[in-house]
Amino acid sequence: MTDAAMHIGELAERTGLSLRTLRHYDEIGLVTPSGRTDGGFRLYTADDEARVMLIRRMKPLGYSLDQMRELLDLINLVNANPRDPELDARLESVRQEALERRDRLRIQLAAAEEFVAQLHARSTKA
Repeated sequence: MTDAAMHIGELAERTGLSLRTLRHYDEIGLVTPSGRTDGGFRLYTADDEARVMLIRRMKPLGYSLDQMRELLDLINLVNANPRDPELDARLESVRQEALERRDRLRIQLAAAEEFVAQLHARSTKA
């Protein structure tokens, strides 16, 4: 563990997630701290922070915790085996699915924007 390790509070602040969420991720094995202090406090590294940020980016796309774990495991495998065509194909499939999820989210956002615009138009007429 290096001097760059951070406690859970700093990780929470840097990622915008609550302490409760980070503890839950630890309990279910989604994000395991890289170490612990002598007193048992969780210590996280920049790699742990990057993993949490990947999770944050998956959440709006509607991935379940189990799906997130599978995707993170796949990313780890790809990083460990960068020239494996089977893993590349699996990652490409995930990328395509993420694009589809993003497009559905854009449609939902457009509908929400229209709704807000209609409410705004009605409130300015009053």
